[in-house]
Amino acid sequence: MKPALAQNVGVDIAKDTLDVAILPAGESFRLANDPGGHRALIKRLGRFEISRIVFEATGAYHRLFERALAEAGLPFVKVNPRRARRFAEATGKLAKTDRCDALMLARMGAALELEPCLPASKIAQSMKELVSARDALVKDRVAALNRKAVALDPLIKRQLAQRLRQIDRQIQAIDNRLRTLRGSDPDLTLRVDILTSIPGFAEPTANTLVVEAPELGRLDNSQAGSLVGLAPIASDSGQTNRRRSIRGGRPRARRALYMPALSAIRFNPEFKAKYQAMITAGKPPKVAIVAIMRKLFILANALIRDQRKWTPAAP
Repeated sequence: MKPALAQNVGVDIAKDTLDVAILPAGESFRLANDPGGHRALIKRLGRFEISRIVFEATGAYHRLFERALAEAGLPFVKVNPRRARRFAEATGKLAKTDRCDALMLARMGAALELEPCLPASKIAQSMKELVSARDALVKDRVAALNRKAVALDPLIKRQLAQRLRQIDRQIQAIDNRLRTLRGSDPDLTLRVDILTSIPGFAEPTANTLVVEAPELGRLDNSQAGSLVGLAPIASDSGQTNRRRSIRGGRPRARRALYMPALSAIRFNPEFKAKYQAMITAGKPPKVAIVAIMRKLFILANALIRDQRKWTPAAP
């Protein structure tokens, strides 16, 4: 029989281990961070009613664990490590060990009543890995092009030319794989079709947004801006009114909006007028570009919510 009280579970993830704390049951233990350890944890948690399982985003170390929780249907919350550390400091907990961190994450989930994440499908998870790999290849291509521009030795030039051709083939292979995966999921296909209908949104931008911001279509305007770190944050005190700034959010999704914003400023009359009005009002160009990025993301959210493609505004 399961305990009457719902439990908050904190999991500190390391390369080889999982440190687990269950509150208010008061259990703490360590398991291996491998499929066997994941199965053992899920079996052990079967004795409880689980409110949420809280863990920090740790790159490659948490991916298989997150997938195991999603497949088991368990509610989980993935938090930013900086946010978790600040919660610990706010509660006066300065010590940092794996066991302390697990307890702190469980307390954080209970105190803040963190909302469980929407589990991503296997297709979306595979697409996210491919998008990350594509981003890395694009960076490699820029680096190789820069080196080729200053190379003098014929051998180095040939090697760099070969490397650039290889990178282009690998990017094309990833793009083909993304289309294949997307085609097997009607919802992802529709989302990408809607996003690519927006002028300036090419397939790479759409792919990035659907995997980095699966909440698109379920947000209000303020939530949309905050999700990708494009909402201006106030920093006022007393009679002091400081300049607003942006921070936080999901950086890969935010970066994906930059080039579409520049394209919209040049070629879309509505966004061009918005940009020019801000410049005329004395706003710095960077601030105006961020405003266009935010406006584009809000537009994307509205179109997906309404299940419709972009159409030009009536003259």
